[in-house]
Amino acid sequence: MPALPQQPVPVEMQLLPDGVQGGRQFAFLLVDKFPMFSLAAAIDTVRSANRLLGHNFYGWTTVSADGEAVTASNGLSLKVGYSVADLPQVDILFVCVGLTTEFPGKSKVLAALRSWGRRGGALGALSAGSYLLAEAGQLDGCRCTIHWENRAGFSERFPDIQCTGNVFEIDRKRYTCAGGTTSIDLMLEIVRGDLGPNLANGVANQFQHERIRSATDRQRVGPERDLTGKSEKLRKIVELMADNLDEPFSALQLAKTAGLSVRQVERLFLRHLNVTPGRYYMRLRLERARELLRQTNMPILDVAIATGFTSHSYFAQSYRLQFGRPPSEERRTTY
Repeated sequence: MPALPQQPVPVEMQLLPDGVQGGRQFAFLLVDKFPMFSLAAAIDTVRSANRLLGHNFYGWTTVSADGEAVTASNGLSLKVGYSVADLPQVDILFVCVGLTTEFPGKSKVLAALRSWGRRGGALGALSAGSYLLAEAGQLDGCRCTIHWENRAGFSERFPDIQCTGNVFEIDRKRYTCAGGTTSIDLMLEIVRGDLGPNLANGVANQFQHERIRSATDRQRVGPERDLTGKSEKLRKIVELMADNLDEPFSALQLAKTAGLSVRQVERLFLRHLNVTPGRYYMRLRLERARELLRQTNMPILDVAIATGFTSHSYFAQSYRLQFGRPPSEERRTTY
């Protein structure tokens, strides 16, 4: 009777042992309320690459400010391998941040990131991790991205940093992504660069990841979370709207950009989104205003101006109609 084929042995969560030639080693710095899914998506991508490759090309470990266990946003506690002060040399140090950028030991983490950057080390960020990299001065002169929910506050706090809103960005030694499933895309891009597109596609297939997104893919272009399969001209107009909220484009400007008439643009929006372009644009601006109210301490008038409103009363009225509460009440709500 023929022997049954052996099943691949799962890769353990540890760094590559000494003596292994080649390969890459990653560390994931976890802070309080980090997003477990973003971490698991990143680690499992390279774990699967090892499995398909047949040996441990990738290794990884976890880190916290003091070496103690960290609690994720879902309430689960995760033991880590190192404190940030004792972390051995790795190829990329990723910061995994979710619901809050304030946590015990933050000063230690920022100091470690600065030290890592001064030594020329590569740094990455999952979800809202770009916020910590920026606070540590490690994104100056670099493109980055961040979860869409944090982008408005990030851009107000760090106006000189180019935050693209794409699913991930790789700019020299800085690797950032929006978290969630974009952690898979970022790590697949690293796998593709290291081991080729065939292996990257094989890993994507393992996760039923239908399409490997590139750095040029937008993570979110408006209230409609997915415009896939809809008109390319519609997508272009929506992206233009999303990138110009403080000084909204006129209907004529939007139409000219897409090579259409104003009437054609109106029909396009009504057919695909069942809303007029003006109403859709207003929704985008008010959603951005809500993000700023929740994420920053900007005065309400400044929030209004930052989202294209020249009248405080008109902003307040529009906000109440959209969300059922005035901006002042939104500011008093804790999320």
